[in-house]
Amino acid sequence: MGAPAMAADVRALTALDGSGWQDLLASEPTRALAALRLAARHGVPRAQALLGQRLLSGIGTVADSGEAAHWFRVAADNDDADAMNMLGRCYQHGWGMAVDAQMAVYWYGLAAQRDLDWGMYNLANLMMIGAGTPADRAGALGLYQRAAAKGHAKSINIIGRFHEEGWEMPADEEQAFALYRQAADGGDFRACFNYARLLAERGAAEQACVVLRRIPSLSTPAFLHNVRGWLRAHALPALRALASEPAFAAGVSA
Repeated sequence: MGAPAMAADVRALTALDGSGWQDLLASEPTRALAALRLAARHGVPRAQALLGQRLLSGIGTVADSGEAAHWFRVAADNDDADAMNMLGRCYQHGWGMAVDAQMAVYWYGLAAQRDLDWGMYNLANLMMIGAGTPADRAGALGLYQRAAAKGHAKSINIIGRFHEEGWEMPADEEQAFALYRQAADGGDFRACFNYARLLAERGAAEQACVVLRRIPSLSTPAFLHNVRGWLRAHALPALRALASEPAFAAGVSA
């Protein structure tokens, strides 16, 4: 590629809006990766953050958490809030670097300051358990509420737990039920389970099964394994039978 053509490509990538980035990411993986590398090397923060995501997941290339963390840091230094959040995740989980909960808190905090819902959620999770920061359930609730106001389904689900358990507020199962339903509608698999669990407790087995059948396509394998165990031990026959359906049984040991 000649210099003029490369410069034109960089200008085009720099000018992409949200839908433009989505179209690029939906294109052939190796082509999309090459475009992201080009833009990232020419200082486009959004491309740097997206390149980190591709490298972390191994989309269009062999997964490389070390290089992914490098690009997250470059993008974070260029004030990309998504990259700040992902750099926090790298520190929390040891992706491409040593685990450092305090650094995870630092980067999640910067992402939260920039009004990123995922930054608020991830920071709140560490505050709940006192990892890298003193435990502060009330402070965590405030962050979850800020994220929930932006429609963040996982935060809405956890606020449901606050209401159900009576954490930092009087217990209110009806409010928990409503929040679980809202978060389940937003696609959170843990909320699907919580909503279905309360439906089952209220005798609405058929409706609970409808909600539970959404979980396999949304959840992690570990969570699905736990749900299957819960189903197999359930008192309601309809829920016990659900555990044997292919979507729940596939890839899960008996």
